[in-house]
Amino acid sequence: MVKEFTYNGETVYVCEKCGLKYRERIWAEKCEEFCTKYNACSIEITKHAIK
Repeated sequence: MVKEFTYNGETVYVCEKCGLKYRERIWAEKCEEFCTKYNACSIEITKHAIK
């Protein structure tokens, strides 16, 4: 399940499998689903992560 928290006044969503953070819940959910299924990160998904 994607974790949600506030950082510097902004809501951030975290993939609990790899720890990458996203501004949009949908990308964190896609990341977590991909990480769980393939035990790796998708470049197409991670490009939406917060730098």
